[in-house]
Amino acid sequence: MKVAIYGRKPDEEKLPFIRLLFHELNRRKAGILVFKPFQRELQEDIPDLGRLKNFHKHEDLRGNTDYLISIGGDGTLLDTLTFIRDSGIPVLGINIGRLGFLSSIGKEEIGHALNALEEGKCLIDKRSMIRLDAAPPLFGEINYGLNEFTIHKRESTSMIRINTYINEEFLTTFWADGLIVATPTGSTAYSLSCGGPILLPESKSFVITPVAPHNLSVRPIVVPDDSVIRFEPESRQDRFYCTLDSRQEEIRSQHELIIRKADFNFNLIRLPENNFLKTLRNKLHWGYDKRNF
Repeated sequence: MKVAIYGRKPDEEKLPFIRLLFHELNRRKAGILVFKPFQRELQEDIPDLGRLKNFHKHEDLRGNTDYLISIGGDGTLLDTLTFIRDSGIPVLGINIGRLGFLSSIGKEEIGHALNALEEGKCLIDKRSMIRLDAAPPLFGEINYGLNEFTIHKRESTSMIRINTYINEEFLTTFWADGLIVATPTGSTAYSLSCGGPILLPESKSFVITPVAPHNLSVRPIVVPDDSVIRFEPESRQDRFYCTLDSRQEEIRSQHELIIRKADFNFNLIRLPENNFLKTLRNKLHWGYDKRNF
């Protein structure tokens, strides 16, 4: 079993679980690649890590990795897209952060999850992604996201107008602080906090959710994921922010912004006993009623 490990600079209280992960992998005689900056951050606390091979760019993983393990939170897992790209390498998320909606393996489940991985008992969810086609181009070669695409006003500017077209048919003009296009995976993230609906991972849809709309009648809308969605943002200041997951660039009104489904999936590993509905109940306290306690 060849495994790549990705993480960010850890807090002191998270180190025991990182040590446990490496201990369990070494015990199974797994081949290990460590993200180079992560390896550097851990050298004083886990000196043996210096002897392991490392990776720094996506080419280092192709042909050398069966699985990538993200240890951190959901933001850490989203970072792995820049290394996985279209390679199809499955990603296992271990949550030592806060909510951990995508990183569904708890820190107390590390040994159990690695056993399941080694024995081929894990399941792989194929999560759809979005792709941004922009002119001028944005985000270089990584013009796709797992959670969402957003257009957003700059911090202190007035609301923006976003003319929106679906398959070249005019939908509406959103007057708002911004707009989100979320995948089913992203429907439980920023879009949810702005009043968007939850989509099941297999629903083959996108949800368009306005951020603080000024029109009382405007509501989120769910569209098929084979739609081509085009945006024409306008503002007095002529400058906006555009994001794909946690990555951000500044744009201007002359930018052409087109969103469509990416032609590859993100392969997310989960344990057989975990599923999306169970995660909804456990992580978002779906149906929780404190009157019963």
